[in-house]
Amino acid sequence: MKEYQLRPRNPPPPRPHAEPRQAIRDGARRHRAEPPDRPPKPARPPARTPRREAGDDWIYGRHAVAAALANPQRRWRRLAVLPGQEDEAAALVAASRAERRGTASPPTSPIEGLDRAALEKMLPEGAVHQGWALRVEPLDPLDLDDVLRAVSVAGSRALIVMLDQVSDPHNVGAVLRSAAAFGAAAVIVAEHGAPPASAALAKAASGALDLVPLVRVVNLARALDRLKEDGFWSCGLDEHAPTPLSALDLGERAVLVLGSEGSGLRRLVRERCDTLARLPTRPDMPSLNVSNAAAVALYELTRRTAPEPA
Repeated sequence: MKEYQLRPRNPPPPRPHAEPRQAIRDGARRHRAEPPDRPPKPARPPARTPRREAGDDWIYGRHAVAAALANPQRRWRRLAVLPGQEDEAAALVAASRAERRGTASPPTSPIEGLDRAALEKMLPEGAVHQGWALRVEPLDPLDLDDVLRAVSVAGSRALIVMLDQVSDPHNVGAVLRSAAAFGAAAVIVAEHGAPPASAALAKAASGALDLVPLVRVVNLARALDRLKEDGFWSCGLDEHAPTPLSALDLGERAVLVLGSEGSGLRRLVRERCDTLARLPTRPDMPSLNVSNAAAVALYELTRRTAPEPA
């Protein structure tokens, strides 16, 4: 009879749950004590800036371009004009260089004379450019504390405009223009919902974007609280308010708060205002476009206190 030698079977691999508990605990301790070699976490991205549309790196229109050239905080890369305007453009650039550097040095960036078709191809469709276009970089953002520091240096008197839910760039630009005309220290908008500093906004502002800071804050209600801490009194415009704006005395530091033409001020912003006031409009036309209302209100707030121009 043939004999067979029995060979032992290979033992099965240990099951995970068959490992002694103490070994599991020891392994967990080693894992905590010696974490795996992982790449460092990436740095937190910078604060989100409003999206810029195609052509928004251009400022167009003579007043907007001239103000950008005169602003020492504005960096620009290219200036394009229609033929026949090169000499005027060169004079503006030379004055800008002299202002920034303290010398009458000639411009270092070229001035391009382009025909109308080539100029309009670079700009948003329908742009009213008046033969002037300047390719720029966005202005460095300012926060509310920057504005308050500038106000404290300038003196005790200050006027600030705050816009709640105003999303049309043409309206924001027009408010900036009125703010510049009446000497406001800043225009404050919400970070979310307000339009970016686009080419259309800059054109509507007619140069005021480079004259008046456009400050974005996360929360308008908290910004009002911060302004109150610095001695500001706030007034929200409301067509149903019993008191006309002309009857109020807001003191030397005031915040004018305006809402959108449709829904007006939001509840929390309205509640943070020290007072509400209305413009003396007729009952058959009780409200104005927000940019028109801002111009009228700014005039009313400054006409009794602003010094006469020399």
